[in-house]
Amino acid sequence: MSTQGWLVEQQARLRASDRRRPWVMDTVVAVPIVLFSIPNIIESPLPATIATLVILTPLYWRRRYPFPAFLVAAAVELVQSLLDVAVGAGVILLVLLFGVASRSSWRAIAWSSAITLALLISEIYWVNPVAENRLLTLFLVFGTSFAAVASGVAVRTRRAYLVELEDKTARLEVERDQRARLAVADERARVAREMHDIVGHHVSVIVGLADGGAALATARAEQTAEPLRLIGDTGRQALAELRRVLGVLRDQDADPQLSPQPGIDDLDRLLPTVRAAGLPVTYSTSGDLHALGRGVQLAVYRIVQEALTNTLKHAGPGASADVTLAAADGEVRVRVRDNGRGTPAAPSHGLVGMRERAALYGGVVTAGPAERGWLVDVVLKEPA
Repeated sequence: MSTQGWLVEQQARLRASDRRRPWVMDTVVAVPIVLFSIPNIIESPLPATIATLVILTPLYWRRRYPFPAFLVAAAVELVQSLLDVAVGAGVILLVLLFGVASRSSWRAIAWSSAITLALLISEIYWVNPVAENRLLTLFLVFGTSFAAVASGVAVRTRRAYLVELEDKTARLEVERDQRARLAVADERARVAREMHDIVGHHVSVIVGLADGGAALATARAEQTAEPLRLIGDTGRQALAELRRVLGVLRDQDADPQLSPQPGIDDLDRLLPTVRAAGLPVTYSTSGDLHALGRGVQLAVYRIVQEALTNTLKHAGPGASADVTLAAADGEVRVRVRDNGRGTPAAPSHGLVGMRERAALYGGVVTAGPAERGWLVDVVLKEPA
């Protein structure tokens, strides 16, 4: 680290320490004043002691009340000059003049400077007149007073500059975040448009073909009409869900609940589509499932949906599945068992999604080979 960098770091540490414990710096200033006053305290114990205590008091509240503290110090300076008790009031007067210049208004600075010069000039020429080198003494008085005011104004200017710099930095950070959010929103809108154009088109074609096939099969009295109608209905539902999700993707501030989320009752519409796809499914329930919250119902629906989707993909031909839902004692248990011979790919994104949904409700997911086939066993807790 360079010497300049070390000095800057030490100044920063000193300022931080002064903000945390301001009395330390005030005591550092007070100690020399007390030492300077010791001879006068020994010579005139009572007056000098009282004057020292009085002159030190405003030193400790000069930060909150700089101008009143200066006025007290100026009054003590005048009294100690009239009584000829030297207790270092002049030094503290300059310290408080610095405080006024760094913290008070410009009017207070002007009054403090005028009072300081008036006091010091009156001491030099009238109260305790200086016999020799009056001009030199006057020059020193003006110089020290000007230095105190100039130092205070410099600190004041630096403090204002730092505050302005912090404000500017905060504004730049806000503008940067806004630009980032706009860029994200543009990208979300672009992705939404592309997904709608590509996926939406293909799903629409599938729905159209399924509807056409169902109409043709109905006209020919074929058994494939019902599965084709289910394919069309499922495609339309998927297209509606796609548009709903893409609407949220386009607008990050939009409410995702644009349409009712699926729940327990929607399983009655899900299971026929799975059966039509060639997977026999039995379904049984126990307990008051409809009393579950909408969030838990959505989690149950998605878990069943994903488990059956995995069964369709991996269980193999001739497989069947059994879905069991049970609600009791503030918990709901979801069991999906199949008798297939296949196993899900590892790691399965569906299983990861199940665990994430279950974690939202303090749940546990157990998934793996059963005695025959595959078992997904999930326990969710109903929020209190």
